[in-house]
Amino acid sequence: MADVFVIGHVNPDMDSIASAMGYAWLLKQRDGIDSVAARAGAVNPQTSWVLTRVGLELPLLMTDASPRFEAVSRRFATITPDQPLREAWTISNRTGGIAPVINEDGSPYGLVTGWSLFAFLSQAIGPVVSQTSEQLLPLMDTPAREACATDVPSFPVNGRIRDFLHRILRLEENDFFVVDEHGRYHGIARQRELLNPPRIRVILVDHNEPRQSIGSLDEAELVEILDHHRLDNASTHTPIRFTVDVVGSTSTLVAERIEEAGLSAPPQIAGLLLAGLLSDTLILTSPTTTPRDKRAAEKLGRWAFITGSPLAGETVRSFGDKVIEAGAGLESRNPDEILGQDLKEYEAGGYRFSIAQVEVTKFPDAESIKQSLFDALNRQRDKNGLDFTMLMITNVVGTSSRLMLSAGPPVLKELPYPVLNDSLLHAEGVVSRKKQLLPVVLGLVED
Repeated sequence: MADVFVIGHVNPDMDSIASAMGYAWLLKQRDGIDSVAARAGAVNPQTSWVLTRVGLELPLLMTDASPRFEAVSRRFATITPDQPLREAWTISNRTGGIAPVINEDGSPYGLVTGWSLFAFLSQAIGPVVSQTSEQLLPLMDTPAREACATDVPSFPVNGRIRDFLHRILRLEENDFFVVDEHGRYHGIARQRELLNPPRIRVILVDHNEPRQSIGSLDEAELVEILDHHRLDNASTHTPIRFTVDVVGSTSTLVAERIEEAGLSAPPQIAGLLLAGLLSDTLILTSPTTTPRDKRAAEKLGRWAFITGSPLAGETVRSFGDKVIEAGAGLESRNPDEILGQDLKEYEAGGYRFSIAQVEVTKFPDAESIKQSLFDALNRQRDKNGLDFTMLMITNVVGTSSRLMLSAGPPVLKELPYPVLNDSLLHAEGVVSRKKQLLPVVLGLVED
């Protein structure tokens, strides 16, 4: 298992994926840490396009941080049921008293343990031992199947230990099989390790709110947070490195740390981080953009656009236009996927709500699209037990947004945006959920 997993928020956007992959790369290069980038959900079309464009694979999918059987599974040497017991004896002396017996197809047959071996010898020799060596030596040629326990429980390698804990505590065995999705031997797990499994070490990027994190975060060891959003962080048992900075993207923070380490990112990583930066800042035009974002974009461009790289010949502007275009357009997309691609949940003033954002190059004209989005908003509100949900459709060309709201509390009628004839609200000049829309909503619900 990796030393640490670097992961962004659920419903990951471009910056969340880019900063996770970029920071995992930096930790390996700078600190020699076995770090793995992960994602907490499906990526959106924009991110898929960028990963393909720069030639990188999707990061590992990790939906929760609960320890799996894989974390405590040890792949001991095995024998087949027909091999002599002396082979099991040799293995058990190296493993602390057990020898896995595995069928030719890879499925578990049983375990030779101290108890199973004692039961076999008691039956073969009887209650009294005389001329021990003469009696025992021939028994060592007996097929291992005769001396193994065949009722050993098995658990799935990717199963969460906590889901099987009650069963483990009820069983009298100390050793269990761990099997893959095809029922083949993966290893052995011991009860004492299952009752105190190692915690997954996690670094959160692009968020610090527990409700936006992977599930079972409390079962992980949180070691660091790197973010650029408002504070609403999880509590920790020990001090951690915590960075929340006023920049337009977490990719900017990663790029700065790469430079501070005296390193330069390879073209693929640089291009990915640049895409995250340009997506979150709307090609450096969002109110969240800072001079540091602009410097980071220029630096990442130098690294990404070198001759022979996947992005050779691009400029910050030309690449930014393509990144935004890859995430634009609503007509051909599923409404639920549109809401889920960049959605964040909040809790304030006694309300639980979500705000999704999608970027377009022109506002949708089709009435059917708008109605389907309203329906999806209401489904999302009911499914997640929220008080209300919002969709922010941001026109990156016209630098304004249209807001769609599910049925919610009366206080939302005080939003300072004119209502259009199709029930949408027009927010002129509003393009940032974090810096422009969210403070207005919080001001209403917390009043």
